[in-house]
Amino acid sequence: MTPAEEDYIKAIYLLGKEGQATISTNAIAGKMDTKPSSVTDMIKKLSSKNLITYKKYKGVSLTKSGSLCALSIIRRQYLWEVFLGEKLDVAKEEVAKLAEQLEHVKGGQLIDKLDAYLGSPRTGFFGQWIPHKDGKFKKTVKKLLNELSPGTEGVCVGVDDISTGFLNFLEKKQIALGDTISVLEREEFDGSMKIEINQNEIQISNQIASNLFLEITQEE
Repeated sequence: MTPAEEDYIKAIYLLGKEGQATISTNAIAGKMDTKPSSVTDMIKKLSSKNLITYKKYKGVSLTKSGSLCALSIIRRQYLWEVFLGEKLDVAKEEVAKLAEQLEHVKGGQLIDKLDAYLGSPRTGFFGQWIPHKDGKFKKTVKKLLNELSPGTEGVCVGVDDISTGFLNFLEKKQIALGDTISVLEREEFDGSMKIEINQNEIQISNQIASNLFLEITQEE
């Protein structure tokens, strides 16, 4: 597959993860920042490779092969992000950009060696779950912090905002991936929250809480 084809496959997969069972041409064009006519040409190529199915006036969906391909691309991206961010200390705002270039580097053995070198990480640099090489994800319950009630505890596993300003704020407040966060209080008026993290109590706004993902362990 060409890098462009891989970008389309990943875009279709991510749009599907957002809740769209069948993805429209316009949605793909918006995600890829291109013209619908260009999307139509790519759809024909991907369909001929049995990576997607296309229904006229309805849109496209990934085949099983297409989904596995998308997960493979995402796995490579997340592993490269860990390598760049944690091993090479690349600036946070550059990590995702560079990883999206490196994700197109082929070679199963290279990615296996990269995974082993990193210690087979479970989560990416920005807290995303990294797919296993067979395409499986670890099942978990992940919620935004602002959706949780007082008394709830979880592990910070990701952020919805990767802007420099937000990441700098987290660093200033010493909030990092892997930290356990407990919800102590929640203000009904503005949604701000008092939380406990690293044995410290801090107050955060609803805007901050709505951009932090926590892994929640629920009793069966």
